[in-house]
Amino acid sequence: MTDLVALKAANANRWARAKLTRNFTAVAKRLVAPTAKARYQAVAAKTGVPWFFIAVAHEREASQNWNTQLGQGDPLGSVSVHVPKGRGPFKTWEDGAYDALVNCAPFAARNKDWSIGGTLTMLEQYNGLAYANKGRPSPYIWAGTDVYDPPTGPGGKILVDHGPIENVTDKQLGCAGLLLAMMQIDSTITFTGAAITPAPKPPPASPQSPSVTSPAKGSLGAFFVDLFKSMFGRKS
Repeated sequence: MTDLVALKAANANRWARAKLTRNFTAVAKRLVAPTAKARYQAVAAKTGVPWFFIAVAHEREASQNWNTQLGQGDPLGSVSVHVPKGRGPFKTWEDGAYDALVNCAPFAARNKDWSIGGTLTMLEQYNGLAYANKGRPSPYIWAGTDVYDPPTGPGGKILVDHGPIENVTDKQLGCAGLLLAMMQIDSTITFTGAAITPAPKPPPASPQSPSVTSPAKGSLGAFFVDLFKSMFGRKS
């Protein structure tokens, strides 16, 4: 079993020294664009998962395609065939995202550690821990940085589920580099380590306040209103 405490520390140390080796700017701008951010924040409010975590997972799983499921990038309107299998269909991207974060392993909505180490390790758990089990940086997280990209990094990619790490380089942009680039554009992205509380449900509407025409039941005003109705009200 993977030592997640050690993996969090390793990812935090990698983050502290990581440098971008590819251009992340265009994708980062797309992920923090107001319309996209608003949709990520809506899911964040319901799940307690930071919006930027959702954004980079969406990019990595589906290149920010809004017609796919967040959990694995399968079509939104179909039952998923990739892990997590058997999810959907969903009417909206937000419905699929909620399901992936709340109902599917590794259950990001239950996470209490949103420090950078905790955030990156939760993202890595979504892709699988095969790299961590071999002491290797995951391309899902580190592709596009010198932690992973040759010649300074080890490279390598698992091409089939449960297969070996092949001597190839992942061409997708990794989550850590995306977060680094997004932070340069959006200063609200921070890693405090604290749990994020989902937005509370709105309170039920309060009953109408008493008024001259609608006094409180049992009050003196209600007595006079009833008296007036009995004396001058229209008879049926």
